[in-house]
Amino acid sequence: MNTKLTLTIEKEVIEIAKKYAKEKGQSLSEMVENYFKLITVNENKVEEKKLSYKVGKLRGIIKTATDIDYKKTLTEELSKKYGV
Repeated sequence: MNTKLTLTIEKEVIEIAKKYAKEKGQSLSEMVENYFKLITVNENKVEEKKLSYKVGKLRGIIKTATDIDYKKTLTEELSKKYGV
């Protein structure tokens, strides 16, 4: 079920986002919904049996020296990529 959402965003950002969405063949609503899905997905929901054998073997092999806020990092990289 879809529900209407009102957002307050800078006019210039909206214009750029609309142009980008049009180029990608998506509506702005679809783009926003997909972004929200992307940033709210829980990495623990991925079941190992859904992963391919090779990906399953690679899962968890990279260790970081410090705790990384992956949501913050993802948001920053998406902002850089899309110029927002």
